[in-house]
Amino acid sequence: MLSINNLSKHYDGHLVFQGLTYTFEPGCFALCEQESTGKSTLLGIVAGLIKPDSGDVFIDGISLTKDPKHAKSRIAYVPDNTMEFPMETGRWLLEKVASEKNANIDDDVLDLASRLELTPHLDKRFEQMSTGMRRKVYLTAAAIGNPAVVVLDGATSGLDARACAVVAEQFKIWAKDRVVLFVSFDFDLVQACEAATLEITRLHAALRDEAASR
Repeated sequence: MLSINNLSKHYDGHLVFQGLTYTFEPGCFALCEQESTGKSTLLGIVAGLIKPDSGDVFIDGISLTKDPKHAKSRIAYVPDNTMEFPMETGRWLLEKVASEKNANIDDDVLDLASRLELTPHLDKRFEQMSTGMRRKVYLTAAAIGNPAVVVLDGATSGLDARACAVVAEQFKIWAKDRVVLFVSFDFDLVQACEAATLEITRLHAALRDEAASR
């Protein structure tokens, strides 16, 4: 389970969002707003990469603020930028994530790599891969260590239709017992994985309405 509690964030005096509170039970949740509403910022906060101005994130009841190491061990994150390690190989990233999570690259991970047609490319450097192939590496890494929450910024960017179908299938598998939270403008993906759509602007409005009624 994932809970966000009273999250607020400003950048250079600009309010991105304020007072966001929401509890996610296992399932798929898509942020699909075209406007700049703080989607990537929210995902970065949930993944423990961006510090909120106020509020907290709880992963299975574990506070990201008070116990970040434990909480982060229960999170998998697929970034929009997949070129952080251009000189390293896909296999290196999988081994890095496995080491950080004290986990194995098990049969489920290898099966996902195979279904994504990634296996023959794992020993290529990221700089040698296409955008879609790099994303496949990060998607496969997200399966390592049985995370409670999978966070994806640009879930299928650069992927062809066949790979998108595999991703939708994998999201449905993960959603049985964990939270899958992603940004995507691919409404076929949203529909295929049966994701609930969540709009930050509407969540703001709901909070304002609740406050006004008190």
